[in-house]
Amino acid sequence: MANERMRDYWRTGAEGWVEHRRIFDAELAGFADAVLAAVEPGPGDRLLDVGCGTGVLLELASERGAGGVGVDIAPAMVEAAAARVPGSTFLVADAQTDDLAAHGPFDAVVSRFGVMFFDDPVMAFANLRRAAAPGAPLAFACWRGIEENAMFTLGTSVLVEHLDVAPEPPAPGAPGPTAFADPDHVRAILDASGWGDIGVAAVDVLCDYSFDGSDGVEERLTLLLNTSAGRNAAEQLEPRLGPDAWADLLDEVRAELRRHLVDGRVAFTGASWLVTARNPG
Repeated sequence: MANERMRDYWRTGAEGWVEHRRIFDAELAGFADAVLAAVEPGPGDRLLDVGCGTGVLLELASERGAGGVGVDIAPAMVEAAAARVPGSTFLVADAQTDDLAAHGPFDAVVSRFGVMFFDDPVMAFANLRRAAAPGAPLAFACWRGIEENAMFTLGTSVLVEHLDVAPEPPAPGAPGPTAFADPDHVRAILDASGWGDIGVAAVDVLCDYSFDGSDGVEERLTLLLNTSAGRNAAEQLEPRLGPDAWADLLDEVRAELRRHLVDGRVAFTGASWLVTARNPG
């Protein structure tokens, strides 16, 4: 089964991510560093980057002499990544179902928050393992729970309060940002898909939104409006409220962000798992 729902989701969501990739990449920089540190790419290594987004992992890997293939379900992401890292290959592909082994074997499989959206994660990780060389490591970052992450609530809660019907919290393990919040669930998926030496370690990273001396409020607001929650709120509230009241609501979000400044800027700890495994070959 292909990830048609996620394909539709990213068809619109990718545009904002690409436009504001500088903010997204800065916000998530520490997680990218943690993923690459887990696989230690070196000269000549070929990596498979799953859900590659705009190509930050392969850009960082290229600085160490490595390269590889990035795959993403969103054409806009792939186009941006190819322009950013011309020394690597980027494909519009569904990592759950497409034949990635045809482009391998890969010396490592990596992902920064790109593997939590599969309809059938066991099938997907088995497919990724087939593309990996014997003994190749897997490393990816995934979010822990919503309750641990201001990433999902700071500022967003102001918008949600004005919705006629608040969105239902995701079911445990359902495809989405927190699908792998339960570490036992992650271990079971990787074990069932044939990976060995499975490890799940907590990694906390400071997500800092300040740029060039700013307090980060506008940067955080920009990203909020380009998340699924922010887009959903805008689609529902902006037509109903009208332009002036919508602008007032965004000012409420700004005020909420300013109430939570840390050392004069929007910053908080992002709570993730760093998941590692190895292809037994």
